[in-house]
Formats: sequence, C-alpha cells, structure tokens
Amino acid sequence: MTEARHTPRVFSGIQPSGGLTLGNYLGAMKRFVDMQDDGSETLYCMVDLHAITVWQDPAKLARATRELCAGYLASGLDPARSILFNQSQVPEHAQLAWIFNCVARMGWMQRMTQFKDKAGKNAQNASLGLFAYPALMAADILAYHATHVPVGEDQKQHLELTRDIAAKFNHDYEVDFFPLTEPVIEGAATRVMSLRDGSKKMSKSDPSDMSRINLTDDADTIAKKIRKAKTDPEPLPAEVEELEGRPEARNLVNIYAALSAQSVEQVMRDCGGKPFSEFKPMLADLAVETLAPISSEMARLMQDEAEIDRILAEGAARARAIATPILRETFKIVGMVGA
Repeated sequence: MTEARHTPRVFSGIQPSGGLTLGNYLGAMKRFVDMQDDGSETLYCMVDLHAITVWQDPAKLARATRELCAGYLASGLDPARSILFNQSQVPEHAQLAWIFNCVARMGWMQRMTQFKDKAGKNAQNASLGLFAYPALMAADILAYHATHVPVGEDQKQHLELTRDIAAKFNHDYEVDFFPLTEPVIEGAATRVMSLRDGSKKMSKSDPSDMSRINLTDDADTIAKKIRKAKTDPEPLPAEVEELEGRPEARNLVNIYAALSAQSVEQVMRDCGGKPFSEFKPMLADLAVETLAPISSEMARLMQDEAEIDRILAEGAARARAIATPILRETFKIVGMVGA
C-alpha cells in the first residue's frame, strides 16, 4: 500500500493520436472529471512523447494535442481545479525516464504484452521508444509521486511495472522515496467495445466509422450509429449473468449504465425484457443528451487555439512546480553532482 506520507495525487493521460471516441470519454475522460472533486490533487496529461513512439505527422500531432485538450475541457475538466498540460512541456518526464531506463530490466520490458501487440512480427523495426514506453509511463506517474492512476484494463500491466520500478529504486538506494502507485480500474464501461463487434475494443483505427461514436459526431450521427449497432435477436435479460455470451448486448448495457451513472444491475432491473427496438432509442437519446454538448463545445474551443495553448502552458508551469523538486531529490539520491 502507498505510504500515508505521500500527498494523495491522481495522474493520468491520453495519447493525442486524434479521433477521440466514446471509449475515450467513458473509459478515461468522464472518470477524470469525477475524480477532480474527490479531494486529491489531479493532473491530466496529453502524452505527446508517447505518441511519437510511432511516426506522427507533425501538423496532425499538434492539432490532435489541442483537440484532446479541448475534449478534456468540454467533458468538464476545470483547469482551475485540475492541472492540464502536454507532456513535452515538462522535461522532468524525459529526465526521470532515463533514470528508470537504468532501473528497469530488459526482461521486464520484454514481457509487456502491449509492445508485442503493437510491434507484431516486425519487432526489430519498432522504435526503441516503443520498447521503453513503460519506463516513460512510470516517469509520468512518479515525477509527481502520484498515488493513484485511473487506467483501463489494457494498462494494468504497465502500472504493475511502475510499482516494480518504484520498489526496485527504493530498494537499490535504500530509501522510501517513490510511492507504490495504485491503479484505479472501475466503472461499467472502462472498456468500451465496437458497435459492430462486441468482442473488439472501440477504436479509431477500425476501418468502419459505424463501429464507434466519435466525440466530434453530431446528434443525428450519434443516434444513427446506435440504432444500427449490432445486436442479437433476443430481448434484454433481467439478470446480469444472462448477458454471458452476448457481447453486443453487454456492450450496449455497459454504455447505458456508464452514461446514466447507474450500475449494470440497475439497468437490468429497469430494462430487462425490453426488445432492442425499445432499448436502442433509449440509449440513443441518452447518448445524444450527454455527448452532443461535448461535441459542440469541442468545436467552439478549437476555434481559439491560442487559448488552448495558454491553458497548456499554465498547466505545464504548475506541473513543473511539483515535478522539479522530486526530480532534483531523485538526482541527489542517485549521486548526481550539482543536483
């Protein structure tokens, strides 16, 4: 468990790779908003250094970074209550990552399933950055002594590695300096699935735009995509256990539960027995009510890039005020002269 002496602090981030979806909103952004009022200090990052582990068009990366910030703001993150910044403006991330590159072991990195998935059969052609990605992620978190990180299931292994790096650093230097950060994995829709295939994660890379709801979709498009979402011929069951083996039904129920801030059990009690011809319009109305205002606000914010850049710069300054003394102390522990 994290030592009580560490200030309760939440850190998380999303890659600015463009194409924000309902999965980003329910799996991350909505949770970020909920956590900014729980009494902990909250930092939410646009992790642009992680984005370039695979090649990015510079102009598209810049736009995607601002669009992600606009998505944060439109979803309800308040730059007065949460620190919002892009990773490359805080050099402490990269500096601490080098220290952690020297703490982490090759065998640890080789076990990371996300590297295997992303590199595929061309691992020898993957960037060194993609391989070392988890050490940078550990630095993102530990540069702030973050005690909690809201993540999806697909990032849980990286959080475990962050804990391993913190524990090894503390052991090697005989200190109790870095916290053992706790992952926060909860909610009905932390992993939102494709509207066309309930066994696959909703993704901007899917060739079918009908597989996902984009945060830039207008109300009519959102409703159309939900009405046309793949389902099976049976009505909704009354019990959660009966969703087993029905991935598309389970996905739509999860989305409804997350958007309405209800448990899956509550949704089953209210909607069990309804055919999809009744349930889908209910879900469409709820999704439009929630997401259409976000889409409109994102579009408005993107008309003022200078204001977005101002918010990011201000957030970076606040982030550095926390990270700089932590990095300086890390250097002293390691034995860096002049730190």
